[in-house]
Amino acid sequence: MRRALMLLAAAVLAAGRSLDAQAPAPARPLSLEEAVRLARPASETIGIARAGVERARGQEAQARSELFPQLTGSASYTRTLASQFSALTRGDSSGTSTDTTTAPTSCAHFVADPTRPIGERVDSLESAVACATSVNPFGQFRNLPFGQRNQYNFGLQFSQNLFAGGRIRAQARAAAAVRRSAEVELTSQEAELTLDVTQAYYDAVLSDRLVAIADSALAQAERTLADTRLAREVGNAPEFDLLRAQVTRDNQRPVVIQRRAQRDIAYLRLRQLLNLPLAEPLMLTTPLGDSDSLAAPLPPGDSATAAADTAAEHRAVVRRAGENVTAQEGRLSVARAGSLPTLRLTSAFARIAYPASGLPGWNDFLSDWTVSLAMQVPLFTGGRLGGDRRVAHADLDQARLQLQQAREQAALDARTSIAARDAAEAAWAASAGTVEQARRAYAIAELRYHEGISTQTELGDARLLLQQAEANRAQAARDVQVARVRLSLLPNLPLGGAALPTSTPAGAR
Repeated sequence: MRRALMLLAAAVLAAGRSLDAQAPAPARPLSLEEAVRLARPASETIGIARAGVERARGQEAQARSELFPQLTGSASYTRTLASQFSALTRGDSSGTSTDTTTAPTSCAHFVADPTRPIGERVDSLESAVACATSVNPFGQFRNLPFGQRNQYNFGLQFSQNLFAGGRIRAQARAAAAVRRSAEVELTSQEAELTLDVTQAYYDAVLSDRLVAIADSALAQAERTLADTRLAREVGNAPEFDLLRAQVTRDNQRPVVIQRRAQRDIAYLRLRQLLNLPLAEPLMLTTPLGDSDSLAAPLPPGDSATAAADTAAEHRAVVRRAGENVTAQEGRLSVARAGSLPTLRLTSAFARIAYPASGLPGWNDFLSDWTVSLAMQVPLFTGGRLGGDRRVAHADLDQARLQLQQAREQAALDARTSIAARDAAEAAWAASAGTVEQARRAYAIAELRYHEGISTQTELGDARLLLQQAEANRAQAARDVQVARVRLSLLPNLPLGGAALPTSTPAGAR
């Protein structure tokens, strides 16, 4: 008996562990604020925009670098294996000389000295003549740099632009405008990502609500079918009512399946934006607001929608177009500066050594220092400079027209966003109280049906009206939330008119 009890206890423990192992992982709570915070580091679009900002900053530094002096250091070693100047350092190798005495390798400068004895003066004169006829006349070339076997060169090069016709400063202005445009683009992408996450989040919350509505309608149809089947069994309901109740219940099941599939897709979209595992369960904590006064919190930094900034000049697309105009003006100045002369100061300093072998000593180095002032004037370029100016003028005209176009589109987009917000709030206000009335009507219809006063058709119509009223209320709440967030982010959003909300949610039956 004891062994049997121990085996039974072990089996119970093993079964408990198996159930624990098979239990699904707990859902992760996720609010809208946290979803927006998670989406930014996970977005490839934001990363690309940040890379564009870094690129623009680098280009701005490149453009401004020509305003400052340029200093470059260099070091080199050259080993000469064969040179055309080697013949100048070799002695006479023709072999025609018959003098067997050793020729002197160098000769001192001859100076006549009348105070010396005649014999010494004759000897010094003969020695000078012998030197003049035997010493290699090119022997001193071995001290020149031509053809030396070893050469060490350490140098510094300095240059400074003194006058460039305004080209460098125009390039710097254009690069600064491009950098500011890239920063506006980054802000715009962040705002668009916030709106995308908000839409995906509320779509997922809406899908949860629609699944709950469909499940509730299915439960009501199941209850009606059970009551009708019982009435049929006791003989109080005809077969037609039973068949109608079964068909109504069966027609509601595809609706539930469709709603659940839409919910799965909405959650997959949200996980993809947040870079979360596609199988990770989520529990959305920010309410949709369809059952209260629509006081659900908005993303951080949101202000009252009534005071939303809708000025066209503050829109990101208009600011980018304005920076593009500034950049094109700078490029036009660069094209004009190409016709002006340029003045440049350069200097080069080098220490050079030619050791016979090994490493040179400090005293073996020779100094070489030059300073130059160069001016360049374009005299004839075959029309290239004129073509550059025409292209720059055309680009500037196009940029100005695009700026005007962006202003007009921004004004229209702001009006559309306000109209979408107003329509969503109007739909929300119109749905106020409708759900409660529909619930009350369904309760009365259900009671009348049970009492045999009304028909199953009346009960089905009341159920359909209740389902549609709840779906419309949820859809209106979602539209209001998204429209408010979009209006609050409007200054930084790209152009893209907000769609006006529909009267019924997609797929409503």
